[in-house]
Amino acid sequence: MKCLCSDDQLRVDELVQSSGSLATKDCLAGHYSCRNREVERRVDTGNIEQAESSLRESLCLNDEEARALLGRIEYQRGNVEAAIHVFDGIDLSSVAPKIKAAIAERMEHHKCHSNWDAQPMSIHAVSLLVEAVYLKARALQDLGRFKEAAQSCGIFLNSIESALHDDLPGNFITDNKLQEIVCKAVELLPELWKLAGFPHEAISSYRRALLGHWNLDDVTMAKIQKEFAVFLLYGGCDASPPNVHSQMDGAFIPRNNMEEAVLLLIILLRKVSLKRIEWDSSIIDHLSFALSICGQLSSLAGQVEGLLPGVLGMKEQYYTLALCYLGENDDLTALNLLRKLLNATEDPNCVKALVLACKVCCENTSCAEEGVSFAHRALANLHGCCDQIESVTNCLLGISLSAQARSSSSDSERVSRQSEALKVLEKTERMIHGKDYKTIFNLSLEHAEQRKLDAALRYAKQLLKLEAGSNVDAWILLARILTAQKRFVDAETIINAALEQTGKWDQGELLQTKAKIQIAKGQLKNAIETYTHLLAIIQLRTKSFNYGLMSLKGGKSDRSLEIQTWHDLANVYISMSLWREAEICLSNLKDICPYSALRWHATGQLYEAKGLPQEALGAYAKALDIEPAHVPSLVSRAIVLRHLGDWSLDVIRSLLTDALRLDRTNHIAWFNLGLIYKAEGARSALEAAECFQTAAFLKETAPVEPFR
Repeated sequence: MKCLCSDDQLRVDELVQSSGSLATKDCLAGHYSCRNREVERRVDTGNIEQAESSLRESLCLNDEEARALLGRIEYQRGNVEAAIHVFDGIDLSSVAPKIKAAIAERMEHHKCHSNWDAQPMSIHAVSLLVEAVYLKARALQDLGRFKEAAQSCGIFLNSIESALHDDLPGNFITDNKLQEIVCKAVELLPELWKLAGFPHEAISSYRRALLGHWNLDDVTMAKIQKEFAVFLLYGGCDASPPNVHSQMDGAFIPRNNMEEAVLLLIILLRKVSLKRIEWDSSIIDHLSFALSICGQLSSLAGQVEGLLPGVLGMKEQYYTLALCYLGENDDLTALNLLRKLLNATEDPNCVKALVLACKVCCENTSCAEEGVSFAHRALANLHGCCDQIESVTNCLLGISLSAQARSSSSDSERVSRQSEALKVLEKTERMIHGKDYKTIFNLSLEHAEQRKLDAALRYAKQLLKLEAGSNVDAWILLARILTAQKRFVDAETIINAALEQTGKWDQGELLQTKAKIQIAKGQLKNAIETYTHLLAIIQLRTKSFNYGLMSLKGGKSDRSLEIQTWHDLANVYISMSLWREAEICLSNLKDICPYSALRWHATGQLYEAKGLPQEALGAYAKALDIEPAHVPSLVSRAIVLRHLGDWSLDVIRSLLTDALRLDRTNHIAWFNLGLIYKAEGARSALEAAECFQTAAFLKETAPVEPFR
């Protein structure tokens, strides 16, 4: 049995001090120890009424105060149901006004610095009754009666809050038991509403806790702010904006859950910077999630960079910033940060950084060799890591090898890298038992680029089955493989099926591929209709983006797709000798992007079709000034020069060689290079034959659009 002498003796002293009678204090303190045993004996026998009577007689308490003290005894001893039975005897409807009056009276006396002995209830009695209500809520919580617990907890908070004013001194109940109980109750109430399944009441309680005059300490306030932010992010309830009337003039009013959660988390970071609270790594984790969902990774990078030195370790800071910049498509900055992390003075064997660095490099042919190195280093340092990390690293190694092959200067090196890439990807596929989308996709893509179309088709079908038709890229890859096999009807059927299962916003590339298939089938008017439909969708998406309904990344993608669409549509009109319509397309291209290699290339095509080769050469030259590695312009310029006949074969060969160095699958470049070798006579006949053979094979297996 728990002895109450130490704690309750102090309470006796407090009660006595409030009366100001030393004689009474001595009398009550002397009687308490002997009465205590009697009270506990009667509690043990279940005689609550007799125990309450003993408390009233020994401590000069009224009925509510006696029950409050007795209920606390029961709760502390673990008799939860008995404690609730005792607390139920307190008439909260009559006690609440007294609590409110006592606090208001104390506040007024505090403001005028006068004696307040005449108040209707001592602050110690208020503490005792408030604690009783709080403990009742805790007891109801223990029994799973969450709604009742929340209602009980809210009763005395309403009473206290209604007695407080904006000009209330922040420490009016400091060093008093009441302050501690108030803080606990304010923190408990939203948790009770969450447990009871009332999310909107929980949100209101959180806001009430943060905006009210509760005199919460920094640690408690930070805890509530973090819990509220977490609930807003993951609670699954759309919170209405806070009441504007409760805000200061000019204050920022969050419009939705995400904005309110981000605001709370940034406030917490500011408190960390001011050293008002200790660093909590979960704050940056939750903020990373929130800003990632909003597409505001640059803002997240700013928050991370603004942290005081030592809050985040240098390695963790480098890695987090690399993720942010990678998410913003700033691959170079991300890679430089990872290089710093992986240097000899930091952590050269950090597996997660090596894998991320490999991912950055494998998507950029200029860094492919470095990507291969990162992948090999990661595999060498796995040391018992899970199979999934190993399979991901192998997949990235295969992609890096493929990228390295595309940038190889010699055919032998290219073939070797391609073969190695396939082996690594096939090994990865066996490791994951054909269940990883990225691995299967790259296997199909690599086979397709090496013109192993049957294997590519098999993997593409496996991919479509794996994703249950939910991924647009799988549909597009399958359709392009079918066009490489010259199965245009089947390819268009696949695209139409994909369009039926895809939302309007995601149909851009599907419609683009469909138009190219219709062009290949000679259905130019149908292709024009498809392009027109595509441009209408892009225009609608652009308007939505301007009104803030689309993400910035979506807007950038739309712009690129729109440029490509106007270029392709111009080429269709050129092939139909519809010069006016083609010029309109080029004018629209100029309005969208004046400095576009595609625009100047299409202009050159128009000049060629009109029989103006010199003007065409000028247009191709401007395209190459803007983008020196623009393959179509390199090839087209070489063809015009060859037709003019007043340029050396070496110049033309150089243009075609540059084009093939950038794109080994361009059959037009191979064919024209063969013509150059043929023009050089018998000494280059073998090279010419090889070029013609390669061109024929690539043309026969060319998709309507590049696989990658």
